[in-house]
Amino acid sequence: MITKDRQFQIASSCELLPYLTGPPLGLSRKQAKDLLRFRAVTVQGKATVRHDTELQPGDVVTIAARKQLGDGVLERHGLAIVHLDDAVVVVDKPPGLLAMGSEREKERTAYRILNTHLKTLRKTPAQQVFIVHRLDRETSGLMMFARDESAQAALQRNWKGVVKKYLAVVEGVPAEMRGTLKDRLLEGKSLMVRRVEEGGELAITHYRVLGAKGDRSLLELTLETGRRNQIRVQLAALGHPVAGDRKYGAKTDPARRLALHACELRFRHPVSGAPMEFHSALPSRLAALVEGRAPRRSGET
Repeated sequence: MITKDRQFQIASSCELLPYLTGPPLGLSRKQAKDLLRFRAVTVQGKATVRHDTELQPGDVVTIAARKQLGDGVLERHGLAIVHLDDAVVVVDKPPGLLAMGSEREKERTAYRILNTHLKTLRKTPAQQVFIVHRLDRETSGLMMFARDESAQAALQRNWKGVVKKYLAVVEGVPAEMRGTLKDRLLEGKSLMVRRVEEGGELAITHYRVLGAKGDRSLLELTLETGRRNQIRVQLAALGHPVAGDRKYGAKTDPARRLALHACELRFRHPVSGAPMEFHSALPSRLAALVEGRAPRRSGET
């Protein structure tokens, strides 16, 4: 394990990845790629290097201290990085963590925790991420940030083309096994969202029932629009509120959390245009609700 910055002078021409995995370093391909992904490798002081960067005799390769690659800050808050590159960060957010700061909570947010982590990796206080979309505090799952304002603008400009899927455990079983929910939603001063006949914003959600157990069922939901509390309000109006959602009429809270999870994101990379696809499995605490098992009471989300 690397415990302090180390420097190596190149003796003969080669590419960066083979150098990192060969003697004298002997790193595994995964270790080497992680170092490159987290920009912990510089060549002649420049961090904009790739696996195929050509090294010339006399070049100096510097590898940052391994301790700076730790994700202790993320682990303490239950936040996991699913993907990281120069333009995009995808994280898996636990329930109970705000996406962005509020008047009451400014420190313990996904935004602040991720920034702190990246500043440590990059060894610069200038690091900043830009939010692309938000999840409710009590919703877990996939959430995306941009690494700069141009990437943020590109992602938000093409947001309608992003596939966003959720899994929800709801009370009861819908009469129709699949359908589309269309409503106009209006947010009040108390941050409660309600359906209205006129005004508001159009909300469209497609759902299908994946399975049912007793008086609960598991739904897959695909968002066509992205309004605040959209899924929660529309499922409550359908007569099948998300389990644990007391705010919108749920009568049960079997998992002691909101039973809503962002499970899939698909989009085009804002710089390369390459297709990107990420999945997050339904937390076992929620899966237990439709598998006939009693949910665990600690140690999982």
